[in-house]
Amino acid sequence: MSTFTELKTGAEICELLRRQGITTPTPVQEKVIPQARAGKDLIIQSKTGTGKTLAFLLPTIERLKNISVTQELIIAPTRELATQISKVAAQICNVAEIESLLICGGQDIDRQKEKLRRVPQLIIGTPGRLLDHWRRGTIQFKNINKIVIDEADELLKLGFIEDVENILRETAKDRQIILCSATMPLRIRQLAAEFLKTPKEIFIEPKIITLENINQVVLKIPAEKKFSKLVEILQTENPYLAMIFCARKETTSKLALELAKKNFEVDELHGDLTQQQRNFVLKKFREAKIQILVATDIAARGLDIEGVTHVLSYDVPRDVETYIHRIGRTGRAGEKGTAITLVTPAEIERLRRIERGIKKNISVKRTAPKNPRARQIKNFAPKRR
Repeated sequence: MSTFTELKTGAEICELLRRQGITTPTPVQEKVIPQARAGKDLIIQSKTGTGKTLAFLLPTIERLKNISVTQELIIAPTRELATQISKVAAQICNVAEIESLLICGGQDIDRQKEKLRRVPQLIIGTPGRLLDHWRRGTIQFKNINKIVIDEADELLKLGFIEDVENILRETAKDRQIILCSATMPLRIRQLAAEFLKTPKEIFIEPKIITLENINQVVLKIPAEKKFSKLVEILQTENPYLAMIFCARKETTSKLALELAKKNFEVDELHGDLTQQQRNFVLKKFREAKIQILVATDIAARGLDIEGVTHVLSYDVPRDVETYIHRIGRTGRAGEKGTAITLVTPAEIERLRRIERGIKKNISVKRTAPKNPRARQIKNFAPKRR
């Protein structure tokens, strides 16, 4: 397995990834980064959650020049996906000293015009708003020679393929196109045949086991009852090993402290810990010397720990990839696992986006399901301090 350094990713960007807990490339990143850096047209057939966003961002951003010309365009089907990509891109662009800009609906168009006057090197947007700016003369596509079309099959479903074709016709003739799609219907094949030049096709086998072996449950509760419900679940389920995910490191630290006060064997994992501290915490968790690990998504990337029977989302993740990453910490090596998401009224729309992304309605229950395997493995009740 390669490292990002071996894939010729710059040292500063490698350090950015390391601080985020990303040290090992995923299979799609291993395959895509060298080909994309070489300037080849690519067709990437990959499901959500495989790491394709970094796969196309890293090699393309590193090749941008710090001049007042827009050189790269990333087209996404929805404002949610465009926003998600832009957040990842902004961090990489900051290190690479490149300007990026998000252009999609739901934003004030005059403010977008003002930002476009600064001519960002990278634009991420949705087809309708991009074409709107092009017709107004506030975006020029003619110098763009790197284009990423993300979730092409979703663009097709939403009726945006003709808009995408219109945009591509206005871009530079010596362009590189990276087309990403979970499926490859005929219409997407036709688009690729017209605009891509002898593309390299990369197919990543989806990890079906991630969802099949996991009992996914949603508990809808008022925000003020979230902690008490979490304690109730832990006491009722009595998991062998449990990971609890929080959106922010402040929440992670506070939650770990409150659970310790309730006499659970618990520790925290987040970006403020040194590598030595992280290793110490993970060693305790792997050896089942602590029952519960409270973590941020960044700190828990890439963890592969046997025996995790439960994953609990204390905060609903912002996107599908994060949700799949979280629940993938359980249900490994052919074992069954339980993933419980606590949802407050303010988080319902996030839940709906996740359900659309995984193409499944997650079971809603008033109480957490009993997991008989947890006690069969080990009677790991919370210890008194």
